[in-house]
Amino acid sequence: MPSREQLMQVIQIQAEIAKLGLDLGGVMQFIVEQTVPLVQADGAVIELAEDGEMVYRAASGIAKAQLGLRLKIEDSLSGLCVQKGETLCCEDSETDPRVDRLACRQVGLRSMIVMPLKHQGTTVGVLKAMFAKPSSLKPLDITLLGLLSEVVAAAIFFSVKYDIHDLFIRATHDGMTGLANRALFMDRLRHATAQASRGGEPAMLLMIDMDGLKQINDSLGHRIGDAVILEFAKRLQQASRHSDTAARLGGDEFAVLLTSIDEKGGIVPAIRRFESAMAPPFAFEGREYRLQASMGYALLPEDGVDPEQLMDLADQRMYAVKLARKKA
Repeated sequence: MPSREQLMQVIQIQAEIAKLGLDLGGVMQFIVEQTVPLVQADGAVIELAEDGEMVYRAASGIAKAQLGLRLKIEDSLSGLCVQKGETLCCEDSETDPRVDRLACRQVGLRSMIVMPLKHQGTTVGVLKAMFAKPSSLKPLDITLLGLLSEVVAAAIFFSVKYDIHDLFIRATHDGMTGLANRALFMDRLRHATAQASRGGEPAMLLMIDMDGLKQINDSLGHRIGDAVILEFAKRLQQASRHSDTAARLGGDEFAVLLTSIDEKGGIVPAIRRFESAMAPPFAFEGREYRLQASMGYALLPEDGVDPEQLMDLADQRMYAVKLARKKA
């Protein structure tokens, strides 16, 4: 049986989930972050079944860098869990024939517990706890993960009232702005880097920080800050082409993935397009606010094809712009 302390942890997690409301992407990310300390795992993911694949839609710990990773349902333990609708355990990924061994090595896991997540009677995904060493599973971990999986299932039930398509939208889009969330953005970025590495069309990653949001929140309150965020997201979406992916990665951090772009001549026009979209002041309740942003870019494949390295490079360039603006 779980200890009193562990049960209190689960109750606290449930309370925090209630505060997140209908933001299913936020709920799933919160769950995987809490799973690691709850069962002393090295990592955790929530995978959803989409078009014959299992997709990492929330990830923490050793799996954090693999957000957006895709596995074939028929070749993974997660896929088998979805097909059977029952909890599965792996004591050692190097000897278990049911797992995708290459993916396990990529993540850095050796043992795992895979718990089904059910939506309207159908298993649509899994909650997976990962351990870096073999034979790290404890019976109590299964009990605790079962409690968490019920919480996720309840969140799915309350945030999705219609069909599987709506589940996908809720899980992959920011609950506040409607833009893509980090999980969907990383999925699209991984796809773009894979295409670029195979000689496909070049693309550009833009990392964008809103300037001045903290000051607005501190001086005028979060209600005004939220209105500014919504307007910023709206203009970001309007400046994006249909083939682009605009995302809110969290707080005042945004990103855009631009496909089919000229590696040389397309950089400046693209950045200017977004800067122009933010230039007009935002009028709200009789007052005007500036929507200024700092932007940094990375090019695919010119700057590389590793998603994390590309984001780091774009971040560095963005902070250089921010710093230069402060000194000006």
